[in-house]
Amino acid sequence: MEYKDLEVWIEARKLTKLVYDSTKSYPKEEIFGLTNQMRRCAVSVPSNIAEGCGRNTTKETIHFLFIARGSLFELETQFYLSLDLEYINDEKLATILNQIILCKKLINGFINYYRTKQ
Repeated sequence: MEYKDLEVWIEARKLTKLVYDSTKSYPKEEIFGLTNQMRRCAVSVPSNIAEGCGRNTTKETIHFLFIARGSLFELETQFYLSLDLEYINDEKLATILNQIILCKKLINGFINYYRTKQ
């Protein structure tokens, strides 16, 4: 199966779009700070899923899936900080957290699938 057909990769792309759309309204002084960091985190998720799928060994694939998962935890924290800084409201946070949780579940499932192949 191609990585582009994987639900986990498709949902990670949706999350990336949500992040870009959400951070458009952040203050201009954050463009090289929180905004940039959040966007890089978001891009890291589908990118590492794709890279993991392109690796030759199960161990390498799992490694990149864990990197993608780590980026989700980092992104989650950055959205809580965004709420604290009043860059987003509770409703926006809930929408994004739901997508992050979905991505975490899918990545965890994918990691477990690869672990059975070891």
